[in-house]
Amino acid sequence: MLHLVFELSPATLNRLKNQSGVIFLNNAVLRLLKNSEFQTDLTELFATTHCYVLLDDLALRGIELDLLLDSVTPIDYTQFVQLTVKHTPIQTWT
Repeated sequence: MLHLVFELSPATLNRLKNQSGVIFLNNAVLRLLKNSEFQTDLTELFATTHCYVLLDDLALRGIELDLLLDSVTPIDYTQFVQLTVKHTPIQTWT
C-alpha cells in the first residue's frame, strides 16, 4: 500500500511503519527537515519503509535537499505517477 501524507502527526507516523511506501506532500515536507520534532520517529520509519518527498513541494517552500533528513528520496511528478501505478491501494492522510 502506498501512503500519501499531506499533514504529519504522531498518530499518522505510527501507522506508516512497515508499509510499501510513503510520499510526503504539501506541509508534511516541513517535518522532514533535520532537527525536526519528528526526527527520531522518521529515522525509524526510514529503516522499514521506502519514503519519498515531492520535489515541487520542497521548491514551493524554499527547502534545499541538504536540509532534509537522510534516507528520504526526492521524486518528481513522473516518479510520483509511477509509484501510484505500482502500489495499490493508496491511502491518503490529511
